[in-house]
Amino acid sequence: MADLSRLSLNTITVREQLTLRQCIEACARHGIPCIDPWRDKIAELGLANAIRHFRDAGVRPSGVCRAGLFTAGDPVATRDENRRAIDETAALGADCLVTIPGGLPAGSKDLAGARRFAEDALAELVPYARAAGVTLALEPLHPMTCGDRSIWSTMAQVLDLCDALGEGTGIALDVYHIWWDPALAAGIARAAGRIAGYHVCDWKVPTRDLVWDRGMMGDGVIDIPAITAMVEAAGYTGPIGVEIMSAADWWTRDADEVLTVTKDRFAHCV
Repeated sequence: MADLSRLSLNTITVREQLTLRQCIEACARHGIPCIDPWRDKIAELGLANAIRHFRDAGVRPSGVCRAGLFTAGDPVATRDENRRAIDETAALGADCLVTIPGGLPAGSKDLAGARRFAEDALAELVPYARAAGVTLALEPLHPMTCGDRSIWSTMAQVLDLCDALGEGTGIALDVYHIWWDPALAAGIARAAGRIAGYHVCDWKVPTRDLVWDRGMMGDGVIDIPAITAMVEAAGYTGPIGVEIMSAADWWTRDADEVLTVTKDRFAHCV
């Protein structure tokens, strides 16, 4: 099972309970060594304050969430926002910047065209990330998100992009999005040396909401230890992010309870 020294709490797990400052303080109190901060939480605290609070608490920022969304909105504004995300990640000294492409543009049914557009925008962004020393952790999302959040649905799609773009890119593996893939083992093996982030939670049956009803590790049907073993066999030894979007359950609980259960489940179910 996973060592607690690798635990990283994604701020979305306690989105409704804690500010980033409070999250940093709570993780320090609970002995959680890393945090995956979302950019809205960084913005609320302010980047300089976030850097200071991480440093003073002895908690390390790992993967910043998130960048990309190339297919949504004005291309120039999106480019500039993604560059700001890279600058923030570099300033924080985080391991990577999680990046998703966005879904189909509003009113469009041209999936192939949307993928080409996102790939071109990503190719333009990579040199900026490379110069900043930031790895873009490209994350494939479950096919259910193809219409509105991610036109990258498989590890193979993302790894093809990593092959083409090289340094400055890697893959983020989230068990919620990859557990179903018939090519799971082959995809993780192919990702060896390019895994920039690994995220855990669980898939509940039944699931009340496909976005906001993730389960705590051990509460669903994903064989998380088996996937963790594959990820480690592929050479990944970095932080493991707990990312639980749970509007009706975990977001309603006391934050200290959430962190206590997170540590216990991480030790026994990851």
